[in-house]
Amino acid sequence: MSKTYSISELAAEFDVTTRSIRFYEDQGLLHPSRRGQTRIYSSKDRVRLKLILRGKRLGFSLAETRELFDLWDDSLSGSEKQLNLLLKTIDGKRAELEQQLKDIAMVQLELDNAEARCREALKELEQKKMTAE
Repeated sequence: MSKTYSISELAAEFDVTTRSIRFYEDQGLLHPSRRGQTRIYSSKDRVRLKLILRGKRLGFSLAETRELFDLWDDSLSGSEKQLNLLLKTIDGKRAELEQQLKDIAMVQLELDNAEARCREALKELEQKKMTAE
């Protein structure tokens, strides 16, 4: 018999709320069985939750994660399609991060320029004060 998990066990293991796990279930990413009102999560659900959270940390949307899961579930050949899609998605995420880095560098430069102008204006004000006295 394969190991099963309760929603509380998974929530504690992965440090997420039970509400988050139910949300992933509502989004079709997890498929627990039920015993009455109780959700019973399989080892497959546990692995999926781990992948969802890893994808989230890497910036994957739930839609992207679902697409990867769907490819994997469709067939045994899904793994090649899944890996190619994952590589494409990684390239996209990397490009987004590169753009964000450029944007951050630009904002830092603008802040540096604004700070320099403010400091120069303060110096001029202090000099005017001293000459007025």
